[in-house]
Amino acid sequence: MGTEQPARMRFAPSPTGRFHIGGARTALYTYLFARKTGGQFILRIEDTDQKRFDPAAEAELFESLHWLGLQWDEGPDIGGPSGPYRQSERMDIYQQYAQQLVDGGHAYYCFCTQDQLAEVRKLQQQHKEPPRYDGRCRRLAPGEAATRVASGEPHVIRFKTPKDGTTTAVDLLRGPIEVENATIDDYILVKSSGMPVYHLAAMVDDHLMGITHVTRGSEWLPTFPLHVMIYEAFGWDQPVWVHLSVLLNPSGKGKLSKRDSGSSTGGAHAIFTLDLRELGYIHEAVTNWVSLMGWSFDDHTEFFSMPDLIQAFSLEKLNPSPAAVNYSKLDHFNGLHIRSLVPSELTRRLVPFFANAGLDVTLEALEPITPLIQERIRTLDEAVDMAGFFFRHFTTPPVEQLTGKGMSPADSAEAARRAAVILREHPGLEHEELENALRALADELGLKAGQLFGILRDAVTGQSISPPLIETMEILGLQTVLERVEDAAEALESA
Repeated sequence: MGTEQPARMRFAPSPTGRFHIGGARTALYTYLFARKTGGQFILRIEDTDQKRFDPAAEAELFESLHWLGLQWDEGPDIGGPSGPYRQSERMDIYQQYAQQLVDGGHAYYCFCTQDQLAEVRKLQQQHKEPPRYDGRCRRLAPGEAATRVASGEPHVIRFKTPKDGTTTAVDLLRGPIEVENATIDDYILVKSSGMPVYHLAAMVDDHLMGITHVTRGSEWLPTFPLHVMIYEAFGWDQPVWVHLSVLLNPSGKGKLSKRDSGSSTGGAHAIFTLDLRELGYIHEAVTNWVSLMGWSFDDHTEFFSMPDLIQAFSLEKLNPSPAAVNYSKLDHFNGLHIRSLVPSELTRRLVPFFANAGLDVTLEALEPITPLIQERIRTLDEAVDMAGFFFRHFTTPPVEQLTGKGMSPADSAEAARRAAVILREHPGLEHEELENALRALADELGLKAGQLFGILRDAVTGQSISPPLIETMEILGLQTVLERVEDAAEALESA
């Protein structure tokens, strides 16, 4: 399989719950290959299960894909030449193709009731046989079945699986998968409500939409041979089938589950895409992180922008082996991508996090601060902890916090007083000169530079971890810095 031909790829989720990183990975791989080949990325909503369909889940799906930067070429919101792109709006199409299978002898009407099916399953369990349909309606004469349908008798449509021979389904990553036809059930294609199931609807849609490559989860491998049979029954050319690896939880000892995720306050183990956004992860890092869960370019390159991914990606380099989700890698990538942003863009993304913390922050006020913290934060929300003091009402810290490491309050007070003198001697707060003068003061007082700078950091910022001290002083201004240092000295002297 080459990549010279433009691929038509589809991401076809069922919006029944929150959008998570497993779905994001499938969408990303689909998008990357479509863009790599100069093809089309199509969004199709598989909403035939109306009982489980959730409009809120669909809204979150759209928002998540947009945030990740995955813009589709055709879809339910923008239309396209192969619409409708919502399966609930394609019911007449499915009925037509289901009837075609019946007329061609590849499917049949089944009138068995739930009670009859339950009795069959009970007998099979007693005989320790795998549960499956016993085929009683398969043996009905077509004329009799048509008459019963015409009379309005409830029925489903089942696929008439061949009972002899084998079927070979070819997965790009796993190669040929050969199964005995006798082991495959006569699956339902159309429910008694007239609603098609995935096995029919997705196959029909992929054919009519000209899908060349199907990327989907490995949970479809058990029914993969059925889907090949359906294509063969219609006489259609199959797409290239790609079943992605299973995602494992961080321990590597079980499939990643929505039940394992925290809420938006659940820390780094949140698996829902928009929760990651709320936790301060940026979309460039999330796509970089997700891309490497089952794909690699080589054995050492890990940092990718979206254009990098499009250029480097290939389906052949996907790995079918299970991939564990590594949240420390997400932190790592997030830090790298934060540092790769131009400061003005980082500032724009930081403002909402300060606002969510109740701080009134403008772009203009934050711009000079951003370069001080850009190298030090791993997530956007960490910026509030590190630099929120610039925008909060300041209160002199308690004496215990102001006291230098291994020092008494009195010695700490003297250090603060002497530092204030030096600050007055350097009203421009020139970085190199001021730092040298403070280091010389530390030597004179018999202190380590870290002891003196620690006292000043707590006095000026109210916290032990902050942006670089002298740059912070420059932003606060000499008058504010002097007031805080002298207030700290006074508090220490009063201890």
